[in-house]
This record gives sequence, structure tokens and C-alpha cells, in this order.
Amino acid sequence: MFSRALKIASVQTAKNFSTSSQNNVKVAVMGASGGIGQPLALLLKQSPLVTELSLYDIVHTVGVAADLSHIETNSKVTGYNGPENLEASLKGCEVVIIPAGVPRKPGMTRDDLFNTNASIVRDLAKACAKVCPKAFVGIISNPVNSTVPIACEVFQKAGVLDPKRIFGVSTLDVVRANTFIGEAAGVDPTKVNVPVIGGHSGVTIIPLLSQTTPSVNFPQDKVKALTERIQEAGTEVVKAKAGAGSATLSMAFAGARFALNLCRALKGEQNIVECAYVRSDVTEAKYFATPLVLGKNGVEKNMGLGKLNDFEKELLAKAIPELKKNIAKGEEFVAKNP
Repeated sequence: MFSRALKIASVQTAKNFSTSSQNNVKVAVMGASGGIGQPLALLLKQSPLVTELSLYDIVHTVGVAADLSHIETNSKVTGYNGPENLEASLKGCEVVIIPAGVPRKPGMTRDDLFNTNASIVRDLAKACAKVCPKAFVGIISNPVNSTVPIACEVFQKAGVLDPKRIFGVSTLDVVRANTFIGEAAGVDPTKVNVPVIGGHSGVTIIPLLSQTTPSVNFPQDKVKALTERIQEAGTEVVKAKAGAGSATLSMAFAGARFALNLCRALKGEQNIVECAYVRSDVTEAKYFATPLVLGKNGVEKNMGLGKLNDFEKELLAKAIPELKKNIAKGEEFVAKNP
């Protein structure tokens, strides 16, 4: 029997959804042998929404695919190893999720990952732009604030950019916020929804506790403490793992939730709302995470910031300069390293 967590990420996501072939999707996981990629692929394998699962990495992918292929669900799994098989792994894919890259270690910021992960995302984006330019692309590789602009610049250079189809997966910030706020309020976290806007690192993560449903009411010192915990939750995991990596299981859960919601939107299900980091004109930052209505063509509607209280306005003011810097870094990387 599936655990409750797996039910939420897979079975519940497919609720009221036909499993006929016309509703199923081919999904690629790029970096499928890694700490996020393997549990992410496992969660996707369990969903009736996924007809084919294409797994790519530089090593061990064929073995991961063989392992997953023994699971008794109705989806085909294929593994592709190495750069020579990169384009083949993307053929016919409608949703591409990219967790590839190196994880954080204690003392590292997400920005410290930039040099390695920027090149990886650039190369994967080039292949996507060539082979499946209309696919929905969800980027998990950190620093997301910079890697999403990298992907968009690559697509733009290739003449195939549709910014409504490229997403930074900031879902983990929402999952964490729902968990922490649920615990603090004594409410089942699966019933809580906290919009998290901004970016996906430190001060750029802005949980909107004032817009939480069901509504919560904490004293200001508690709001500040919860906000800071949500902002630094990734570091909490990095420290706890003591050199053994960063958030992999919770990120895989969040990545699967987002990927499966993309599948549902792609096939016409209505009223799917997720926060994600996208090209945006909501603020003066060129990319920004807000709640989005997802549809067959990607972002159907950007729901914007909503009404911010004074504390949240302060958080926004701190986030914007950092976001602008992160975005410029990504764009400059592509300009200098085409």
C-alpha cells in the first residue's frame, strides 16, 4: 500500500482524472540518477498521468530505469546514459523536469553552486530547445533564481522561447510553509495553503502568511520566526545531513507535485494553481514567483502578489535587489558562455 506521502504526490494528484491514453503524458527527468532524480522518478512512476518516463543522466541511468520498470504501474521507463544520448532522451517529451547538478554542502549557498550547475542547465536547455521546444520545462537545479534566466536565454537564442512554458520549481518553499504553518497552528498541513512568492533562496523567499488558507493569526514575533525558518529551511537540511547533501526527498516530493500538476494542466484539467518562478512583469524583477493558473499552454494567468501587509512589503523590498542580481548573473553567463 502506498504511504500517505506518496498518495498525496501521485494518486491524489490524479484524482478525478481519466487514465485513457489521450490523458497520459511523456515526462523526462534530467539528472535521474541523483539524490533528487531517483525519488522524483519513483513518484512519477506511480502516477496514472505518466505514460512514459524518460530518464537521463551521465551515469547509472539504465540501471535506475531497469529498477523502476519492475514497479507494477502502467508506464514505460527508459534510461539514457551520457551526452551522446541526451537528445534521444527528450524526443516526444511534453514535460521535462531538471534536477541535474551538484547539491549544497554545509557552508555553501545556492549561489556557490552556480559555476557547475549553470553549465549543466545551459546544455540541457539547448537540447530541449532543439528537440522538444514546446515542452513544459521545470527547473529544480540551483540556484533557481539564476538557472531559469539561463534556460530562457538559451531558448531565446534558439528562437523558440515561450516564457509561459519555462518554470522554476519553487514548490518546496510552499510545501515547507504549509508544513511549518500547519504545525504551528495545530492544523493538518495537507489542508493548509501558504502562497510563497519571490525567488528560491534566502531573503528572496517570501511566504505570505497573511494570505494563508485557512487563515492564521500569530503574534508578530512568531510571524517573523516562521518566515525566517521557511527562508532558511534548505540550510536546516544541509546542516542536518552534515555533508551528505541537501534536501532531496522533500524536493522530490515537491517536484513530483509540480510535474503532475503540469501534466494535469497540459491535458485540460481546470483551476490548477501553483506558485512557480517565471518570467514576470508583476514586479521590477524580470523573473518572480507568484501563484499561477496553469493551463494547456503553460501559464494561463499570473495571479500576482495579492494584498501584502507591511511586514510582507518589507520582505519584498529586501528581495528585489537580490533577485535582480541573481537574474543578471544568469543572463550574463549565457552571454559569455553561449
